[in-house]
Amino acid sequence: MTTKERRKEILNKLIEAKGAVPAKELALDFGVSRQIIVGDMAIIRAQYPEIISTNRGYVYGEKSAYTREFKVKHGPDRVKEELTLIVDHGGIIRNVSISHRAYGRISAEMSISSRQDVTEFVDRLVDSKSTLLGSVTSGYHYHLVEAASEERLDLIEEKLDEAGFIVPLLPWEKE
Repeated sequence: MTTKERRKEILNKLIEAKGAVPAKELALDFGVSRQIIVGDMAIIRAQYPEIISTNRGYVYGEKSAYTREFKVKHGPDRVKEELTLIVDHGGIIRNVSISHRAYGRISAEMSISSRQDVTEFVDRLVDSKSTLLGSVTSGYHYHLVEAASEERLDLIEEKLDEAGFIVPLLPWEKE
């Protein structure tokens, strides 16, 4: 079974399930490690935001908003500009992720929906002396952004592109 086929089957299991499906159960079903399932779920959830992660496992829910994943690149000096641009145009930044050739997809929840959230996030970065997740991949990263409409997501993408943040997907990222 290919990775693409496994992800399709995982999605089908979640849609058909009556409740939460733990990653450990999916790992056993598909004969892979739990970490492989977690990576698969990061990719699947980027396309299907109605899938939520709970302490009992993954649950497929109803779609209540529109989402799109944007691949972007910038240095640490442009974090505030990038995040502010997204929220100022009606977006909620749900997560940040990187696609690492050795480790696979690594994601972190964000839920940034206002300038105040942006300021607090940037302040936490500075206070903690932490680095950005994208620093592992030379500034390349992805944001899953939620908005009220596809048109709003189009506007956000246009503004990110005008500001020089958007970068094209590589062939291996389109799987």
